[in-house]
Amino acid sequence: MAEPEPVDGHQHVRVETTAGSRADAEALARAAVEHRLAACAQVGGPITGFYRWDEQIQADEEWLVVLKTAADRLEALTAYLTEAHSYDVPEVVAVPVAGGSAEYLDWVVDETRPVR
Repeated sequence: MAEPEPVDGHQHVRVETTAGSRADAEALARAAVEHRLAACAQVGGPITGFYRWDEQIQADEEWLVVLKTAADRLEALTAYLTEAHSYDVPEVVAVPVAGGSAEYLDWVVDETRPVR
């Protein structure tokens, strides 16, 4: 198996986004995995998001989506989330994975490769 191209020296990333409903969060998670943009995704919530929008402090119920992917799939995953998301400016934050189970991290890479 070829190693993915690293991002800031790391070959795996954890990506977080939020959605306004459980159904929207699950749709984003499922499609990312179906398209092999992420090896897996978890949906958790509800959570309360606080943020400033249109000069007002907002507090909304949201659902957290956490996706694990190979670093070389980050650009495509970010593009997908930005396009498919219902928010005008969706949160898409990637955090490098510094370590973990080698077997799991190999699985993440395998699951984000195109079907042969």
